[in-house]
Amino acid sequence: MAAKANTQSIPSVWARPQEAPTQPALSRAVIVRETIAMLDEEGIEALSMRKLGARLNAGATSLYRHVALKDELMELAVDEVLAEIVRSPADSADWRAAVTQLAVTFRATALRHPWMCAVLGQAGLAYLGPNLTAISERLGALFSAAGFPEPHGAIDVVYSYVIGVTTTESAWLTTVVRSGRTEAEFIAQLVRASQQTGEHAGTAADADTDTVNPSGIRDAKFAYGLEVVLDGLALRLTR
Repeated sequence: MAAKANTQSIPSVWARPQEAPTQPALSRAVIVRETIAMLDEEGIEALSMRKLGARLNAGATSLYRHVALKDELMELAVDEVLAEIVRSPADSADWRAAVTQLAVTFRATALRHPWMCAVLGQAGLAYLGPNLTAISERLGALFSAAGFPEPHGAIDVVYSYVIGVTTTESAWLTTVVRSGRTEAEFIAQLVRASQQTGEHAGTAADADTDTVNPSGIRDAKFAYGLEVVLDGLALRLTR
């Protein structure tokens, strides 16, 4: 009885038994898939149980039979998206190459789902989710095999960098989409505005923005920062 009480006291969808489906066409998996589609299309602000129910041709009451709270729904959506990282190719024997591969895959997944990083830190006990747990275990195994004295600390460092950078990057790309312009066009608009205010007169603002490759620049910045992080972690192995 005590174990059951402890489980019920944990405010997470992963700690609550799933109820048997009462409507054949509606299940937790179906609800989560539609939630992700809605978040990808409309963003976090648009998500509500009422609107989600309308998309599924079901009332909000029907949804609550499968997901008790909107916070639980976000936990499930985040962990489902993280499955894309879990299914990434096998790791390399080289810990740096393997961590790089995982970090790059994490970033690519986050950019496909721009809302993910924004809610990852707010998802309650998201670490109870099976897919995030699997990613953490993979990283832990890599760092332990490489000889890191503090594998969990190394995991936190990688998460902090990747989630921090992709949160900012996702917010930037969301702003670009809302502008109705391409990224290059949006940057060109910002450059022209800077030139008009004289903030960057005679500097890089005079560059030909038509030749700018924004995604390539973002890729290079992410790779550079990741290299710096891994260089720092590598120093731990030499002590």
